[in-house]
Amino acid sequence: MRRILRTLLHSFGAREVNEAEDGATALEMYTHFSPDIVITDWAMPIFDGLELAQMIRQPEAKGNPYAPIIMLTGHSEKRRVTVARDAGVTEFLAKPISAKGLYQRILNVVANPRPFIKTKTYFGPDRRRNTNTAYIGPERRVGGEAEIFQQPSLLDKARSAV
Repeated sequence: MRRILRTLLHSFGAREVNEAEDGATALEMYTHFSPDIVITDWAMPIFDGLELAQMIRQPEAKGNPYAPIIMLTGHSEKRRVTVARDAGVTEFLAKPISAKGLYQRILNVVANPRPFIKTKTYFGPDRRRNTNTAYIGPERRVGGEAEIFQQPSLLDKARSAV
């Protein structure tokens, strides 16, 4: 699977692709390389992709807690998608993956970064996909007050570097 991902990422134009066999190595590499995007499998030895996402999303952790996380898994039940979303995963991709599916997820996190939310109980990308700006009911966000951070898109960062 890692070889397939590496091949796809290079075909999409990725210049540097780092890979890890397990969650502990992935976290170490994440803090060392500070990648633009993290693609992880849910099922990994030592600790899984869900735990990796939770560690990355700790504001006091080393590295960039705002990096988009794309979770790959062979289990796409709604419960798992919700658990991944609540751990701070940005995108979810069920196996078997396709080049088109992976490309769409990467394009989405690059071109349309979601604002980050910080509450007492959550730090990560806004979990709401379909925001209704006309909504005037009671506050839906559990945990009270929330700080909202809008990160520049990876496209904007790339454009400013040129």
